[in-house]
Amino acid sequence: MVGGISLYISLIAYFSIFGIIDVTTIVYLFSISILTLVGALDDKFDVSYKIRFFIQILLAVVMMSTVNVELEYLGNILGLGDIHLGVLGYPITVLAIVGAINAFNMVDGIDGLLGGISVVVFGSLGYIFLDAGVYSLGMLCLVIIAALLPYICFNLGLVGKKRKVFMGDAGSMLIGFTAVWLLIKATQPNFYPILRPVTVLWIIALPLMDMAAIMIRRIRRGDSPFKPDREHLHHICQRAGLNPFQTLMAICTFALSLSAFGIIGENTGIPESAMFALFIFVFFLYYFALAYVWRILTFVRRMFKKEELEYQSEN
Repeated sequence: MVGGISLYISLIAYFSIFGIIDVTTIVYLFSISILTLVGALDDKFDVSYKIRFFIQILLAVVMMSTVNVELEYLGNILGLGDIHLGVLGYPITVLAIVGAINAFNMVDGIDGLLGGISVVVFGSLGYIFLDAGVYSLGMLCLVIIAALLPYICFNLGLVGKKRKVFMGDAGSMLIGFTAVWLLIKATQPNFYPILRPVTVLWIIALPLMDMAAIMIRRIRRGDSPFKPDREHLHHICQRAGLNPFQTLMAICTFALSLSAFGIIGENTGIPESAMFALFIFVFFLYYFALAYVWRILTFVRRMFKKEELEYQSEN
């Protein structure tokens, strides 16, 4: 369980050698230091989720109160004019940070998946930052990807087959926090407003939709939304007959497609309200597909079997 620790060390080394150390950077490094420590302790001793949530909320408050990294502007997502959250920005920022951290935590279910999804997210952000000329944040995204690639190789057993490296909660919390930190900086007017807020939903669409869909299903069953189960997309893919590598490729391709659509919508100027409505539509499709996946698979198998019988009778 040293993948997250190795990523943390890589980031510390990068900022120590090449980074601009200002107040914002110090707050970010302080936050990921705490998260990595708590995550490593959780990997070793299984820390209560209540303690983890409290620390995540506390770091969100520190982030907002010291360097004003908060969600205050949502753009024209409803088609009624720009939305400014005002005082609501504080609780929504806390919700976004805690949600992003735990969305990346939940997606870490099979070898290579967290690393693959993270490469998609930070690759998309890196492209956006570099294309807009924000080279410091673009380079940070590239450094994260460079640190993730050897981890993915060891996680998948491509090298060092006798021993595997896992990301653990230390890594998933670090990745989730860094992703939402960069996304806030890319969308809010007081930083680098190079990205419309609605595009953020598409860049992190898969972990976000998977977390939301699973939690809704747990609540509808009367279970705790934090109770572990085997109803995530990667579990369903494997039970449907895909092997772990096929599952990894299918999910990462899906995540890349969603992110690419968001970037295309950003670059072509598709109205924000249309992009938001499409995202909600895709989420409901995703939710109902997971809710009725076995009926859908049974129907598809019957259709294939029927076509196969018809083909055999004709020949």
